Amino acid sequence: MSQEITEFDTALLDDDLAVEDTAPAPAPVAAPRPRRDLTQMLRKIPVTLTLEVGSADIALDQLMALEHDSVVELDAVAGAPLVIKVNGTAIGRAEVVVSGENYGLKVVELADLDLLSLDAAN
Repeated sequence: MSQEITEFDTALLDDDLAVEDTAPAPAPVAAPRPRRDLTQMLRKIPVTLTLEVGSADIALDQLMALEHDSVVELDAVAGAPLVIKVNGTAIGRAEVVVSGENYGLKVVELADLDLLSLDAAN
């Protein structure tokens, strides 16, 4: 009988080893990703810079009546600096200049762009 117990014990030990051998291996630890500089990435995103001359609120019938040589008075004073906008957000004021064969803008006043980014986030 002691031999049967020994064989039984051996069988149990073999089963225990088999279970240990089939246990899942620990998952490999992924190497940490290199840290990206978000500020540098954001600096490369293209934006649209516009210079707004002025605007006018008119009724649709006035719009429909526009034709060649029509004049619409704008809300801006002639000679006053114009509004600089980036993607539709005002960031400062500028004057129109000629740059080669194109128009350009000369910055007269510029908002603190760090404060603008904080305002947009809130």
